[in-house]
Amino acid sequence: LQISKDDVTALQCKVVCLIQNGNFKEALGIINTHTKVLTSDIIAFEKAYCEYRLNRIESALKTIQSASQQTDKLKELYGQVLYRLERYDDCLAAYRDLIRNSQDEYEEERKTNLSAVVAAQSTWEKVVPEDLGLREATYELCYNSACALIGQGKLNEAMKKLQKAEAFLLFTLICLQDVTEEDIEAELAIIHGQMAYIMQLQGRTEDALQLYNQIIKLKPTDVGLLAVIANNIITINKDQNVFDSKKKVKLTNAEGVEHKLSKKQLQAIEFNKALLAMYTNQADQCRKLSASLQSQSPEHLLPVLIQAAQLCREKQHAKAVALLQDFADQHPANAAEIKLTMAQLKIAQGSVTKACMILRSIEELQHKPGMVSALVTMYSHEEDIDSAIEVFTQAIQWYQQFQASQTRGANPKSPVHLSLIREAANFKLKHGRKKEAISDLEELWKQNPKDVHTLAQLISAYSLVDPEKAKVLSKHLPSSDTMSLKVDVDALENSHGATYVRKKAGKLTGDSQQKEQGQGEVKKKKKKKKGKLPKNYDPKVTPDPERWLPMRERSYYRGRKKGKKKEQVGKGTQGSTTAGSSELDASRTASSPPTSPRPGSAAAVSATSNVIPPRHQKPAGAAATKKKQQQKKKKGAKGGW
Repeated sequence: LQISKDDVTALQCKVVCLIQNGNFKEALGIINTHTKVLTSDIIAFEKAYCEYRLNRIESALKTIQSASQQTDKLKELYGQVLYRLERYDDCLAAYRDLIRNSQDEYEEERKTNLSAVVAAQSTWEKVVPEDLGLREATYELCYNSACALIGQGKLNEAMKKLQKAEAFLLFTLICLQDVTEEDIEAELAIIHGQMAYIMQLQGRTEDALQLYNQIIKLKPTDVGLLAVIANNIITINKDQNVFDSKKKVKLTNAEGVEHKLSKKQLQAIEFNKALLAMYTNQADQCRKLSASLQSQSPEHLLPVLIQAAQLCREKQHAKAVALLQDFADQHPANAAEIKLTMAQLKIAQGSVTKACMILRSIEELQHKPGMVSALVTMYSHEEDIDSAIEVFTQAIQWYQQFQASQTRGANPKSPVHLSLIREAANFKLKHGRKKEAISDLEELWKQNPKDVHTLAQLISAYSLVDPEKAKVLSKHLPSSDTMSLKVDVDALENSHGATYVRKKAGKLTGDSQQKEQGQGEVKKKKKKKKGKLPKNYDPKVTPDPERWLPMRERSYYRGRKKGKKKEQVGKGTQGSTTAGSSELDASRTASSPPTSPRPGSAAAVSATSNVIPPRHQKPAGAAATKKKQQQKKKKGAKGGW
């Protein structure tokens, strides 16, 4: 190039060398500075590949499409570019064409890419994948097949495919030399991450969390894998363990993550960041993230719902309702879900009537049984029976018109329609609207004249309004002889909710047999057992009336006589004495102080200053006995002074 700076072959060789060394930016710079020499026909693939590796996907697509000749290399790159742009239908057609028109050693890789496209369609576009007839001979094919099954919701089958992929990969790695256990775990990380995701979908959050944390400890080099796992851990934590979630969210901000994940994955991560900001009371950050998301996807519901939730946390319910109303006006297609949220906010504020008005404005849900039930319940709570009946009437009319349009004038009632009529009749009967209920019951009976339950309700309603009509209708009731009630009485009595359970008797005695024959049940009087009498009991002597009292408390008790000289010491409770007890009795004094004097009061001090506490009092005669004991010791002492 020093001799001839515009030599085409030399320039092309230099570009290829730079690409091999990973210097894509420098290689692209050389291509762009020598556009006159390096035309698109000569170096289209190298230029498109550099743009692809520099994540300039749109530019790479333009370069490929502007090439005069579509070589196999350009077609391969074209398929990769379409996959990154998430144009899966075009990508699938491109790979099918490649597999059909090429035969070389890269056929297995093309099939792997084809299966990846099918998995992406199933996961992100919810397209039911077609059977491509690919033989799952590698772990990549098994893995992609598992991803496609996850998209269809076939989680158990997907887990089996992942286990098969794990076995394939383990076998491949064990066959290689100089492979450590850490290397094997790092390679298996993406399969284990998908297994943990299946566990999370199945509700096994503890197992999923344990596996997610194991993968993070391995510190894999794939920033996309780490970001997805961190996001899934945040979804498990929700509003709990917020400190851990704040640490994990840093993994989603790693450099290059946006080029590794799909648009929906990145969007889900941003949604969770906004929710985490809300849970950590970072109101400004939450508003900023949700506003950014709304600008990216104006028709998406979640950003608006997050903003409304943040306003509710700040007790600004009116602003939240206004925000939701504006969004519903701008996007009528999503108005139903937004209005349901608005109704919930109104109920939280106690405005039940306004909530009912919002719910009734959702035309596509007015006739749904769930909506009818909710509205009737809310109107009943507000004691607005007329509005509740109006809700029933509108729903019944809608089903009548729908059935007429479907059956061309015929008028068969659908099960939902009949159920609504029955519920309306029951509601009217409950609230005293007998005449209105009768018309509904008559319509039900016409649809099914053999329905005894409806006929019985109709007779009951007429008996309060028109007894004669009730008598006429009662003739249609079946007689008791024709009715065969197959009821197992024993099973009914032994059932869980039975209020009376008959005792199972073995052999019946003569008395019990008479009772069974219908002589009337007579309650047996329980015989009282005779109490045991003492051995020295004399029936002639009247028992002591004080025999139930302790001996010390009886009137004739005189105490134990152990000796004339020994006096009673230590009788009664601890610290009390017989002598001086009258002096300590505060009730006998002329002016006794209050029972609970205030601390430090003069009255309490004066009343207790001259009284010796019970524990410091000496019992009477204690000094005399002590002197006698000393005299005895002196008499008995030998030797001495």
